[in-house]
Amino acid sequence: MAECAGHGAVRDHGEAVLRGGRDLVVIAIGALADAELHARLEAAARAGGAKLVLPPGAVGGIDALGAARLSGLEEVTYLGRKPPRAWKGTQAETLLDLDALTEPTAFYEGTAREAARDYPQNANVAATVALAAGGFDTVRVKLVADPGIGRNVHEVAVRSGCADFTIRLEGRPSPANPKTSLTAGYSVARELLNRASATVI
Repeated sequence: MAECAGHGAVRDHGEAVLRGGRDLVVIAIGALADAELHARLEAAARAGGAKLVLPPGAVGGIDALGAARLSGLEEVTYLGRKPPRAWKGTQAETLLDLDALTEPTAFYEGTAREAARDYPQNANVAATVALAAGGFDTVRVKLVADPGIGRNVHEVAVRSGCADFTIRLEGRPSPANPKTSLTAGYSVARELLNRASATVI
């Protein structure tokens, strides 16, 4: 089963799905910043013989980050830049006049856990990066409203024991919801198609 309905759906229905023996593909990964909820979902998955599946969503390089984690991570940062309209309806509106911006403006710097909690519709990528890196409280996040761009830009920088790398994606916003990138939906589709494929990459 695939969740595409937001953090509330993960909280309200995730355990029952997993305990019932069905794998659950979650796109609202920011919900897992709630450590207690994450623990309950993992317990339900074990009890039901199911898996909690977290696709990469709008960001790339999660496979490389997961591999680098095994070699020892020295630093992981995530920079999220989106047009001002993507931040409407969020806490950013209380910090900035989004309609009056003339240059890129950072309005949040902190941990991935706080970003996922305070910006649940915008910071699922921060949560994905944090889970791949093994630490919501160690991944540093910066969020920026940028009137000079038309896409959602995600940058992940990693220093590790096996490699240093930077991943940058410029995602086309969903016409229905500018807070999210089209890549997120295709990521879920890819995960579901992999389940029916003889070869998985």
